[in-house]
Amino acid sequence: MSKITPTSKNSAPTAKPNQNADALDASTSPITPAKIDWQIDDTGNRVPVSGEFDDVYFSHADGLAESRHVFLSHNQLPERLAKLKPMQCFTVAELGLGTGLNLLATWQLWRQLRERHPHLATARLHFITTEKFPIPLADLTQILNLWGRRAPELTDLIEQLLAAYPPLIAGSHRLNFFDDNLTVDMWFGDAANSFAKLTSDTALKTNPHVDAWYLDGFAPSCNSTLWAENIFAHMQRLSRPNTTAATYSCAGVVKRALKAHGFQIKKVKGFGRKREMLTAIMTAVDNEETLKNNGASNGTSSNASNNTNSNDNANKDTASLEFLNNKVLDNKVFNDTDITGDKPIHTAIIGAGVSGLSTAWALANRGIKVTLLDKSAPLAGASGNPRALLAPKMTPIHHVDEHLHTIGYLFSSRLYRKINDKARQQKTAPVLEPTGALDLLMKANIGTEQIADYPDDMATTLPLEQAQNTSGLQSQDLSDNLYLPQSGLVNPQALKNIILTHPLIHFQQLDAHDISETGSQVCITGSSHHTKSLSITADNVVICAAFESHQLDSRIFDCRKIRGQLSWFTPSEAQLAHLPKIPLKYGGYCTLFTEAADHIGSIHALNHQPQFLLGASFIRNDTDTELRNEEHQVSREKLVSAIPEMASIIPADTRQWQGRAGIRTQTPDYHPIVGPLVDSKRLWVISAMGAKGYALAPICAEALADMMLGSFAPLSAAMLARLSPSRKRLQTPLTP
Repeated sequence: MSKITPTSKNSAPTAKPNQNADALDASTSPITPAKIDWQIDDTGNRVPVSGEFDDVYFSHADGLAESRHVFLSHNQLPERLAKLKPMQCFTVAELGLGTGLNLLATWQLWRQLRERHPHLATARLHFITTEKFPIPLADLTQILNLWGRRAPELTDLIEQLLAAYPPLIAGSHRLNFFDDNLTVDMWFGDAANSFAKLTSDTALKTNPHVDAWYLDGFAPSCNSTLWAENIFAHMQRLSRPNTTAATYSCAGVVKRALKAHGFQIKKVKGFGRKREMLTAIMTAVDNEETLKNNGASNGTSSNASNNTNSNDNANKDTASLEFLNNKVLDNKVFNDTDITGDKPIHTAIIGAGVSGLSTAWALANRGIKVTLLDKSAPLAGASGNPRALLAPKMTPIHHVDEHLHTIGYLFSSRLYRKINDKARQQKTAPVLEPTGALDLLMKANIGTEQIADYPDDMATTLPLEQAQNTSGLQSQDLSDNLYLPQSGLVNPQALKNIILTHPLIHFQQLDAHDISETGSQVCITGSSHHTKSLSITADNVVICAAFESHQLDSRIFDCRKIRGQLSWFTPSEAQLAHLPKIPLKYGGYCTLFTEAADHIGSIHALNHQPQFLLGASFIRNDTDTELRNEEHQVSREKLVSAIPEMASIIPADTRQWQGRAGIRTQTPDYHPIVGPLVDSKRLWVISAMGAKGYALAPICAEALADMMLGSFAPLSAAMLARLSPSRKRLQTPLTP
């Protein structure tokens, strides 16, 4: 049987799954990596064993065959996935990631079906999995490389999975595999906590739900927590009629729990030595109001409503179960993935900075046609600096699963590396240059003792000599430092160029003046360089116009405006030898970069000439974007004050420096604004990224796209509430 590393017996909460958002903010312990032992299976192959539970991760007979038999075949995935319609999304939820073998088997099936069925070109598969004790990357690589030799058809998928595998940090990790229309959400931590964070309520009538469950924990006799009542209560909350489930286990506690939470079960032939296994289906409900409540509520549906069906309903349920177990599908039964009229086909986005570009990318990769609008040009605003430093704002690790900066940084890092693959294919400049970064911890809210709890591939402290060699600093006190190995420099122009090559994204210059919403569409009226009056209609409109968003719709909070000017100069060879070797954070940041004849506003940097960038200034309530030499001086003084040895290296005369000023937007609680506008079904906003747009905008865009399309977001219900445009903190205007 395929067994996945479970949650510890005492870690699951007893709260009901309809707990409010504030109740989801409980502190989180650092992730404990799985301990891997090894055994020899029936065919003489080495197989991994859980050191915590002394049990195998999958069958000694054939783990891959077991995954296909138990979870794919008995959730009817070959037939159900083949019947998806364009732009439909099918969601699988798994109790335990383990070695990832179930994911790989599902991914391979999905790829095969898409090759055989052209109508699946825009359909999507969403795979949500939980893991309390995730396997370290080195061990997982060893395990999956063994499977690559046994099952060569998985080799390419294994390589992609390992390349995207996240650091072992609590919380949600979204992995996108664009070429296969596959989204994988890995939730590291207690399974009940993770499922509690999934919201089943969106701004659309079509609410997210799970279509198929993989129940693949260790046996209940080994680990009762993963089969506890609260797990099944979340299953019921996140399912709807005709949701299926499969498990290798036939234990009485499993059968009783499934029945008590709205599922009808049946025993079928098991795999290998297992005589029997269970399949299940969520019972059908005829009452429309009950069905609506099941789909829209964040709480647990009452057991009574699911267990008091009439004899006619019971007969229908039995018939549905027979269809399931006999591998006969009928659209009248399995209509849970039918597409609805609420799915948008065309979305207009106002504002082509990093928020607008990220939103366009997220929607286009879901099959949505996007018209990207800006009053001048893409990246003309604050997002258009020559480089952006991708580095996290750290938090104590027990807060990390609800820390947007960490979640966003890790997702953006994966995303930009994935887009780098496309840049290589197109032979264009990379989007992310993986330089690493060193935080001198001068304005950090975390100390070296708290950094120690983070995995080294996320953040670590370098010994003094290594910190000096890595940074190039010699006299600076570097005994306290934070090294960020996954950090790097984002090239905004390269990112823009890749995004605008997407066939579903079209840029159009338009200065929007008015937005009007009807029941069926939204109309944007404005003017362009060539036309005095122009109108564009779309199913949805997303406003990403930074500090000008409030001018377009007064329901959007009028945020704080902060002018920031970056500065850069061309160092001499002598200066170059003594400048920092990697990006440094010190309250501001500085870095070397080489501009390969890219345009920086109206300025051209010399081809392949190194530049040294520093800044940025921070001036509230100033929306002027003209360059100011005094702000060059301010940025220089900040750097020299933080790193005195730079005083003799950085020129004192800044009059020949280049620079760029932009206006950042900030809320009173420092969280972005992401979600639907109040009293609107077609108007959305993503704004107020502050100085962290390249770290925060991509994950916020993913969440917004999921809300628009009725899918599960990669952020908790509590986090979505903190980002809401109608949250309480945004009800009081800022004082001047």
